[in-house]
This record gives sequence, structure tokens and C-alpha cells, in this order.
Amino acid sequence: MPAVSRPRRYGFLLLPGYALMSTASAVEPLRAANLLGGRPLYELQFLSTEGGFCPSSVAGGFDTVPLADADENLDIMFVVAGGEPLAQRDPRVLAFVRRLARRGVALGGISGGAAILAAAGVMAARRFTIHWQHLDAMRETWPDALIERRLFVIDRDRFTCAGGMAPLDMMHALIASAHGAGLARAVSDWFIHTGIREAEAPQQLDPARKYDLHHPALVAMVELMTSHIADPLGLDDLGQLCDMTPRHLERLAQAQLGESVMQFYRRLRLDKARELLTQSGLPLAEIAQATGFASRSHFSRSFRAQFGTSPSAQRQRRPERPVSADP
Repeated sequence: MPAVSRPRRYGFLLLPGYALMSTASAVEPLRAANLLGGRPLYELQFLSTEGGFCPSSVAGGFDTVPLADADENLDIMFVVAGGEPLAQRDPRVLAFVRRLARRGVALGGISGGAAILAAAGVMAARRFTIHWQHLDAMRETWPDALIERRLFVIDRDRFTCAGGMAPLDMMHALIASAHGAGLARAVSDWFIHTGIREAEAPQQLDPARKYDLHHPALVAMVELMTSHIADPLGLDDLGQLCDMTPRHLERLAQAQLGESVMQFYRRLRLDKARELLTQSGLPLAEIAQATGFASRSHFSRSFRAQFGTSPSAQRQRRPERPVSADP
């Protein structure tokens, strides 16, 4: 993914009861990226249903633009929700989210924001996460939704995180994807956030320990890979974003991982596909798309080569559930 030349425009739709910490953890890294990058890399727009000052759960807040006057020319629009997000069904908010989805605007959810996205019907065949407090209720409400207990999940044009400090980790991944691992590390150092967590934390070890990595470029490479499962990056893009030539990155991967960069990347994607096969009722063609394969046949061949069985046989090992059309 080449570096972005123009400022990326991020919108933050603040809903009643949103947490100030979650919001600040999302927007402060973007401010720091502008400062440390030496030019405007991100432009922010704060929105609310009525506009004006929008207080958070601790009274502090942001001046916002009303939805009726919102500039919809955004790269990503994040819904920030707290309190009881499953009970929030403001038709103006749902209509706004759907309208942006139809326009092709990428959507995100912070803390309870994914519940609003699901209620708007824009999370079909998308993996996502939400604050742990709402996980059980979400699974009861949308039993076939692809909800994961992770810090953050990036699935193509959907960006969700669990709230608290998790937005800081997700923004690290977004900054690294757009502007390279070097700037992302500088932003994390700026906030004394030296323990950067990958998307799957705390359920799994960080890349350095999980794969016994001893070079920061390889750690950055795995973080980029895990946040680009559905839209795989090429070797040249990975090298650029890890501040290293592709040839050098290949040598490191062979030395420390025992396989090429793209072989390791494919294994990560196939591991995710196997997880989706056993934990969801998603059609095989959609699982192929969600894990970055161009076609179902290509996915099936790769899966059989990796695991010695077909995706269909893997799925038969668990009871089938009907798939709802809309999570």
C-alpha cells in the first residue's frame, strides 16, 4: 500500500454516553502523526445528532457538527458509543450510517460503536469486535455475526475496537498502513506507549513472543499482516511500511521464520479461514473473500495444500447453523 499523499479525513460520530478515554485514544495519535509527520496527514470531523458541544460520560467533550450538516466526504467514519449501545436505535444515526455505506465510505466502531453498525445492517460478512461488556448481548442479538474477542479487528472497510486504550493500538496499525512503521512507532513513543499490542491481544501473545521474533521489522511485518487479512499487502508494500527493502525482509523471514514472507502471510490467512469455517456459518465464497483469496477455487486449493483437507470437510466437523443475511 503506497503512502497517502493527501490528508485522510476521519469522522467521529459521538453518541450519548460515549467515553472520553476511548475517543481521546483514537484522536490523539492522529494529532501526533500530524505533528511528527511535519504536515497534515489527518483531518478530523466530530459529529453528533444535534451538533454543538457534546459531553462525554465524564462531562468533558467536543464541539460537533450536526448530522444534517455533516461533510460526508470521509475516508473513515467511526461511531463512538458507550453506555448501552444495543439500546440505541436513533433512526437518524442508522440512516446516516447506511448512507455512508452506500457511498463506499469505510466505517468503524469504537467501544460500543460496532453495535450501532450491526443495527444499521452494514456488518454482513465482516469480522468485528466490541467492548467485552457487550459481547454476550451482541451474540444473543446477532447469533451469526462474526464477533471476535479481540482488541481491534480490521476487515477490509470495517475498523472496530474494544474501547479504552484499544483505539491507540488500532490507530497504530492504521498509521503504519498509510505512512509506515517508523511514524507509527514514533507516535507510540510520543505517548510512552511502548507496549504496542496486536489485534488479537490479550487472547494471544504479541508477535515477538508468539513467533520468537528478534527484529523489529519482522514484528511490524506481522502486525501489518494481521490487520490486512482480507486485503493482503504485497512484498514491496510490506518492505516500504517496515522501512526495509523487500530483499532484506525476505532474508530476515527465512532466517527467523523458516519460510518466505508471502508463505508466512498465506499461512496466517489460512489459519483465519479455518477459524471462520469452524466458528461461523459464512458461505465458503465469502470466507475466501474475507481472507484475501480471489476466488473460492483458489481458496480451496490453498486450504487443502495447507491442512490436507478441503474447506467443506473442515466445516463438517461442527454442527451447521442457518446463516442470517444481516448480522
